[in-house]
Formats: sequence, C-alpha cells, structure tokens
Amino acid sequence: MTPEVTVVIPTRNRFERLNRTALRSALGQKGVELEVIVVDDGSSDGTADRLRELGEPRLRIIRLDENRGVAFARNTGIAAARGRWLAFLDDDDLWSPRKLRSQLDAAAAADADVVYGGVISVDEHGVPGYAFPLPDPAELPRRLLAGSALPAGCSNVVARTELVQTLGGFDERLFQLSDWDLWIRLAWAGRLAACDEPLVGYVEHAQNMLVSDPRDVMVELEYLARKHATLRARHGTALDRRTFAHWVAWGHLRRGRRAGAARVFLRSGIANRRPADLGLAAAFALRALVPLGRSWRGAPDARPAAPPPAWLERYR
Repeated sequence: MTPEVTVVIPTRNRFERLNRTALRSALGQKGVELEVIVVDDGSSDGTADRLRELGEPRLRIIRLDENRGVAFARNTGIAAARGRWLAFLDDDDLWSPRKLRSQLDAAAAADADVVYGGVISVDEHGVPGYAFPLPDPAELPRRLLAGSALPAGCSNVVARTELVQTLGGFDERLFQLSDWDLWIRLAWAGRLAACDEPLVGYVEHAQNMLVSDPRDVMVELEYLARKHATLRARHGTALDRRTFAHWVAWGHLRRGRRAGAARVFLRSGIANRRPADLGLAAAFALRALVPLGRSWRGAPDARPAAPPPAWLERYR
C-alpha cells in the first residue's frame, strides 16, 4: 500500500535523542498510513545498525558513508519517498500524535499543497515554555521574503511530494538556512493552509544547530538575500536583517552564551547602524546585568504559552 505520508528524519550521532523524541513522534502518529525514512548522515555511533535492530516495518534506513550535511540528507530522503505527502522532522523535536492527520485534513479542506501548524517550545526535560505566533497563510509568502517566519519549519511543514521534488528540494549550498529557502519557494509555488492548534514541540538544548555549528550563519543569510533578490524586489519586500540578527543572538542568550550574543549584536549594530545593538554588545561582552525585555524570555515575537497541550505529557 502506498503511504499517505513519508516522514524524513536526518540524523548524525544522536541515536538516543532520535529514539526518545523524533522517532517516537513519527511512529506514534494516529490515523495515517506512513513510512519513516531516517537518513544516517555518516554517524559513527552505530545509528543505522541500532535502528535496524528495532524491527519496525514502517522504518526505512538510508546510511550515508560520510557526513554530507543536513540538506543533502533530507534530499536523499525526498528522492526515496513513496508517500504522496512529505513531512520533515528534526531528530530532536516532538509531535502531537494527531499532527499529520490534522494537517492532512486541513490541507484537504483548503485544497492546499503545503500545511503547517502551531509550535510550542520545550526544554530538554519536556517542560513547555512559550508559544510561537502562527503566520496567516495569506501573509506567509511575503513574510518569508522578509524573515524566517515559519516556526520549527523542518519539524512543522507537510507538503505534496511532487511539488517538493519539482522545486528541487533543499539547496545543498545552505546548511542552517536551507529550510527557510525551501519554504520561500514552496510558499510562492503552492497553496497554503494552517492548523491553529499546537502540533509541534520545538526542543531547545545546547546542541541546537544555531549555536553548535561553527559556520557563520550570516554568510548564509547574504547568499539567501541574493538568491531571492528579484522576487523580493518584485513584491516590494525588504530583508529584515536586524530581526534575524536578534533571533540569532536570542539563540545564544537562551543557552547562556553572552559572548556569542555580543558578537551578533556588534555586527548588527555596525551593519544596521543601531546604537542600541552596540550597547547590548558592550553589555554582554562585559558580562554586565542587562534588563531583558519580554521578547528575550523567548524567541522574537513569542508569547507566553497557554496551558500546554496534553500530548506533551507522553514525552515527560
């Protein structure tokens, strides 16, 4: 039987986290026929063998002999997909058991090609934090040209497989921002729908790619700016570099990395001519106590979470 959905999970040397969170989330989906493709991106911890030992018939493992990067790994999964829909899931995030069913129903109701849902932050112990604002599907294409407006994108989006494959999947020249780039292309090529309920738990920990990867994400931002410059100009939308810089700095601050935040603020202050950012750079560089406004207790534009969804308890 052809599955409704193929779930693609890239991973590298994180079997325990994968097995505890993402794999459990994908295989625990209710009301949907699916296959789960885990792409082992050159792990040295025996990930592929340990996955095979699970004996799960819905699980397919693709082992890459060397580390090729997350975009290549996701594209490998896309190429092997048999489902009519593709769902992406990072190896450390969580799903509601009704995540895929809710999104497929929303897509059918709106005759959509791409669908996303609500997101709540979660710490390493499964404790919920704040909720991300849910973008309006009518506004999302333009908002994506300005900034990375889709929360937990690679654990959130479900899209028609044919459309993703037609667009060429993820840009392998990008590492940290390859998901944002694909969402831009999907949003302008297909019809969008959204589920307002929280369906994704975005897990924040010290190994999140934003702060653990040594490569300069600002270099990727400039590549992305050039790639979509014509589309941005056509729609009169400017790239919001300042908000992006604050998002990166927030990632450092959430993990207690004041030096990293200081560097980001310094570059933002110089590039965007923002004295306030230069002041924050100096304050964090000196390890001074800086009164953090509400926005720094969560991601930019995040809001305090309502009572957390009951499904999070299954991961506690």
